Amino acid sequence: MTNLDIIKSTYEGKSSEENGKNLEKYAADDISWTEAKGFPYAGTYIGLASIAQNVFSRLANEWVDYKFTPDSYIASDDKVVALGTYSGTYQQTQQYFEARAAHVWQLKNSKIVQFEQFVDSATVCQSMK
Repeated sequence: MTNLDIIKSTYEGKSSEENGKNLEKYAADDISWTEAKGFPYAGTYIGLASIAQNVFSRLANEWVDYKFTPDSYIASDDKVVALGTYSGTYQQTQQYFEARAAHVWQLKNSKIVQFEQFVDSATVCQSMK
């Protein structure tokens, strides 16, 4: 698989569960995952266990139908950028949002070593008020 194919497999599976399994399959043990400054889960997390605890479990428990829908990709050597839109409804406020975002992935030897998120954090935070 190409680096682009690997990253697409984390978004375009038949289910969120399949996407998660593909992320687990291709993530390096010490994957670095950075959520954007200003985003509710901002910070850098190392390893899938930390990412799951600080990002994925919170998204699953605090939001309804939270998702990232990619609409295009840019691939160059060891980097892949996914451009798309986040959407979801915050459970406590029942407010829906959509926000443009970019995900920058870095791979080494067919393993994902780094993820960095760029997003309109204000739009997300506003839905939480």
